[in-house]
Amino acid sequence: MKIGELSKRSLCSIQTIRYYEKEGLLAQAQRSEGNFRLYDDKALQHLLFIKHCRNLDISLSEIKELIQLKVNPSLQCKNINQIFDNHIEQVNLKILELNQLKIQLQDLRQNCTDKQTIENCGILHKLSY
Repeated sequence: MKIGELSKRSLCSIQTIRYYEKEGLLAQAQRSEGNFRLYDDKALQHLLFIKHCRNLDISLSEIKELIQLKVNPSLQCKNINQIFDNHIEQVNLKILELNQLKIQLQDLRQNCTDKQTIENCGILHKLSY
């Protein structure tokens, strides 16, 4: 299949596919006599793997590491588990930061009513230096 078909089937943009190739996440495609990139179902499955990882907010460097580990099926899962443990820790930190942000926003919101004028807006006054 050509890159356009791969893009449709994977729901990844052509630019993203080219980028993944350039970064070494996706193997370089074979070329037709007309110099079109040609992909097979294995490339599609590989691209869907990358896309699934990205949807989990896994970094490109972590995906590279997972791909390298995937080609060594006899290895134990210790390294993969470490990647995911680190990722879970980062997600927990983001949740903590977002909860703190929510508290700050709620605190600011309590400083203003709908009936106040902008001139007397408690939120804007609190945000000012």
